[in-house]
Amino acid sequence: MERVLPFRWDEGEGVFWLLDQRRLPLEEVWVPVRTAKEMAEAIRAMVVRGAPAIGVSAAFGMVLAHLRGEDPVEADRLLRQSRPTAVNLFYALDRMRPHWGSAEGSLEEAKALWREVEETEGAISRHGARVLRGQVLTHCNTGPLATGGFGTALGAILEAHRQGRVTHVWVDETRPYLQGARLTAFELMKAGVPATLIADSMAGFLMAQGRVDAVIVGVDRMALNGDFANKIGTYALAVLARHHGIPFYAALPLSSVDPNLPTGEGIPIEERPPEEVLELKGVRLAPLGFPAYHPAFDLTPHRYLTGIVTEKGVLYPPFDEALRDALGLA
Repeated sequence: MERVLPFRWDEGEGVFWLLDQRRLPLEEVWVPVRTAKEMAEAIRAMVVRGAPAIGVSAAFGMVLAHLRGEDPVEADRLLRQSRPTAVNLFYALDRMRPHWGSAEGSLEEAKALWREVEETEGAISRHGARVLRGQVLTHCNTGPLATGGFGTALGAILEAHRQGRVTHVWVDETRPYLQGARLTAFELMKAGVPATLIADSMAGFLMAQGRVDAVIVGVDRMALNGDFANKIGTYALAVLARHHGIPFYAALPLSSVDPNLPTGEGIPIEERPPEEVLELKGVRLAPLGFPAYHPAFDLTPHRYLTGIVTEKGVLYPPFDEALRDALGLA
């Protein structure tokens, strides 16, 4: 199955190239990033997105800061301000901090982080495949484009299809940014997996018809009790799945768990420009002057989860105990 990665590193030129995900699926355009400031702007503008991919990109942003002679304190500050919800961003930057002042050390750490993403997501895909079967519904984009590895929720779906366990995938369009329509559909088509795009509002109808056997989504940040933030629309899917008796899984690397948050109440929810709701590719959808609200993420309580798919296996309730054990916390 073909895997499309969201970035590549040109060590000779000292340039980190990002596949502009705003242009997919109609155009494959690569954007050169040469400074930490450019990387912060690219993350903020969603040239690159997806929690693990943001983390790897931020790490290479610090590499670029060293190569270009930028102040590492200022570079770190700019990168931390680029997206507030995904904890992988902060995890990656914390990993880079001991290597401030060393271009070679920072590069080796960024490469190590990228390798770990691939290894971790290979394990997530294998563990997740075992709990999926039949027709699976997913939301937003959690494949290689979102991670730089094999993917989390979509990685599990792809592996389950390879094993003959998953026969069909329902892909939420994921309004208003359309990551499902533009990116997940693109990846599934590249991989040759049977899939159908639906509007977000159609998921409940499909569940009521018995046409969804499991739901699996990604995670941008999870609290120690299993509460988690993910793309807006996830919470509604969790409630619908519970009502219809359908297993609901979240897939994530353990680096996406915030050990400082006992519950999800402390997770910051990013609000993006309302124009992204009011317009679609420059075409106005609502009357001029009409207001819009755009929280990019929502919070799903842990009680709606059937299981949490991690690189250490599938965790089951009580999640606070299972997560602490997986993280090695007392």
